[in-house]
Parts: sequence; C-alpha cells; structure tokens
Amino acid sequence: MNKNELVSAVAEKAGLTKADAASAVDAVFETVQGELKKSGDVRLAGFGAFTVSRREASKGRNPSTGAEVDIPARNVPKFTAGKGLKEACNS
Repeated sequence: MNKNELVSAVAEKAGLTKADAASAVDAVFETVQGELKKSGDVRLAGFGAFTVSRREASKGRNPSTGAEVDIPARNVPKFTAGKGLKEACNS
C-alpha cells in the first residue's frame, strides 16, 4: 500500500473526503517526524512505538576497492510493533 492508497482507505473508513484524509495522514506523519526529530518517542497502544536510536561511528569497507571508510555517528528511527499489531499479523 502506498500513500495514495492509504489516503483512500482512510477516507473510506472515516467517511472523509480524500482531501481531508490526505491532510489527516500528512498531519500524523509530520507529528511523528517532528517528535522523533526532537529525540522523543511516539507510543501508540496496541500498534507500536516509534523511537530514535543512536548509532555510533564505525569503520566500514568499500566493497569494490576494499578501502577502509569512516562511517559517521548518526541517529536512526526505529519502529517496534505492539502486541495488537503482532496478533493481527498472525491471525
């Protein structure tokens, strides 16, 4: 499912216009992204949790030349599925 399909499904289930559903979906994505940018987390009971994890600097290798490359430290987003989502996928 891509974003357009998600917007259509939300519009149908919530009885909204596609424009209103698109605004709602965009608002959810922007809110989650904004909270993660502040190094916060977003926990949705029964669905899952979005968090930020710190990945430390490391050394890597260029596969084509074999040269050693420095990989800088960075923050990475993570998602952990909640119990309800796991159960829905296995039923």
